[in-house]
Amino acid sequence: MAKLRIGGIWAGVIELELENWTVTMLREEVAKRSNAGVADSINLICAGKLLKDGSENLSQLGIKNNAKILASRVSVDEGKSLENELIAEEERSRRLARVKAAATALSKRHVDGSLPIEDFNIELENQGGQKVQLGTETDQQAVMMGLMLHANAKNLIKRQMYKDALEVLTMGEEAFSLCDPKVLEFVDNVPILQIDMVWCYFLLQDISWLSVAGMRLKKAREGLERCHGKDLSRVRLLQAGCQPELALHMRLELLEGVVAYHSGQFDEARKALNAAQAKFSQLEVPDEALSHVMSMGFKEHDARRALRLNNQDIGSAVGFLFEEKAKRAKKREDDIRHRKELMEQKQYGLTPLKKAVNLEQLEALVAIGFEKSLAAEALRRNENDFQNALDDLTNPETNSAIQLVIESRKRKRQQLTLDRRIEGLVSMGFDRAAVVAAVQVCETMEETMSRLLSGSEPGPNIEANSNENPASEPNNVNPDSLSNDDTAEGPSTSREAERDVEMEDELAREIEDGDALSDYDIEVTKEGEAIKEYLTLLASTNNGKKALSL
Repeated sequence: MAKLRIGGIWAGVIELELENWTVTMLREEVAKRSNAGVADSINLICAGKLLKDGSENLSQLGIKNNAKILASRVSVDEGKSLENELIAEEERSRRLARVKAAATALSKRHVDGSLPIEDFNIELENQGGQKVQLGTETDQQAVMMGLMLHANAKNLIKRQMYKDALEVLTMGEEAFSLCDPKVLEFVDNVPILQIDMVWCYFLLQDISWLSVAGMRLKKAREGLERCHGKDLSRVRLLQAGCQPELALHMRLELLEGVVAYHSGQFDEARKALNAAQAKFSQLEVPDEALSHVMSMGFKEHDARRALRLNNQDIGSAVGFLFEEKAKRAKKREDDIRHRKELMEQKQYGLTPLKKAVNLEQLEALVAIGFEKSLAAEALRRNENDFQNALDDLTNPETNSAIQLVIESRKRKRQQLTLDRRIEGLVSMGFDRAAVVAAVQVCETMEETMSRLLSGSEPGPNIEANSNENPASEPNNVNPDSLSNDDTAEGPSTSREAERDVEMEDELAREIEDGDALSDYDIEVTKEGEAIKEYLTLLASTNNGKKALSL
């Protein structure tokens, strides 16, 4: 028997068996001894942790002999509310942990040249849509992870889950910090993330972040000036005269004004807010222009976005929308082509270091005149080293060994297909011997089913246990040439089992829904209201005395 020392609404010692008692039983015992009535009105705290009902016994919860338990009494509704809050907080923490784990797993899988499990591959592109390589593999992974987390956070902001968004943005900031700063010098994603973090502080109305907000905004401004140019010349050149950054800079100036206001720097606040107000006026879309663009068949959100990005010019906005439509169509075509390439790569298997066969080098070998599957196997076994692969292909001995490997793999695939068909038919109730005989003479499942149902006899030369199985192994294959053959059919299924498929798919959808201008696509209604509110507050102050009392 163990002893628990109870304090609070009832003081004393309870003797019990830790392995047999649960929190519910202990709660009921304390309620009985304290005459508290309903057990649900009792809260039990041990070592600063609230004990919750569950199937685990006290020993499993880490409670030991002579442990001290604080018992307090709350209303039933208050107790249930507290429990619900704790459950919600635990669920929130679990989800955030899943987001980080999924982003880590995706970035790791898609950055090192490994063959992806999915039917897509995540790549870093610049705003022009060209694939980019940023620094080392570690840098590339850090950037990829940061971008995925940032995309998830922006989605949470849209859903008004600002606290969760701030947590994910912090994870994204940590991911970017793992990258060489020089790599990120001319990338505006990090400054935008800083602005989004301060925007969350603002939406949460949490003034305790004031000093941190000021530092983040300073870094964001420096970063944007480095990327966009002080006079925005660089971004104008990249966007061919389009003004995608206007809403972003407006939000930055608004937040700078808010921070300055709450810091008592009213002249600075007024200057920043007036600049934000001027940009907001430029971003307000006239109803007439919006209606005109929508009459051409475009949705309201797309039309409003196009007008904002093109300084309210209807002709430029319409041209922009048609260009965006063409880009989306091209992206769909590219996605289809890329999926086909991935399917092709999976046929060739993985290199000894678990990388996919490089299709560009494969096409180069094919262009020389080598058969595709032969060239692919030469690249696979040589870690995509073009020259070594070429040497193997031009060497009669190694060329012959590679052909034997390809033939062996083909036979294995054929046998695997046959085995699956046999097991499927046997599970339907057909006799195994009859099934084995039928699949040897029928090419498809439909033909096999038809033969079995018709009761046709197999040909006289086919035997169920024939040694002339077309998938039997050749006797003269060099075992060394079959190294890594298990990966020839594609990525290991063990990686599939470890995936958080639901969360990874969610992150992938968020990436897919974005485009080169997503970071600048800001719905400015809240910003406009905030600018008006703070300009009114500034106007009502008497040299700042009233504001300092807030």
